[in-house]
Amino acid sequence: MPKLTIRFGDKTDKLLKELAEEKGTTKTEIIRRALATYKYLDEETKDGNKRVSITTTNNETIKDVILP
Repeated sequence: MPKLTIRFGDKTDKLLKELAEEKGTTKTEIIRRALATYKYLDEETKDGNKRVSITTTNNETIKDVILP
């Protein structure tokens, strides 16, 4: 498996640590999940629609996110 060294600032490292603790996983796994999410969103918005909606199970919009 390839290995990559990434240097983060203190704020980013703290955020990664907090997320990993909340989710019961590692900082590396948080980064993997973030990349997978980014890839998914990139693929889903290739048609030019850059809006992603977060909805409830009843299909009520909670928030719209506009991607760059």
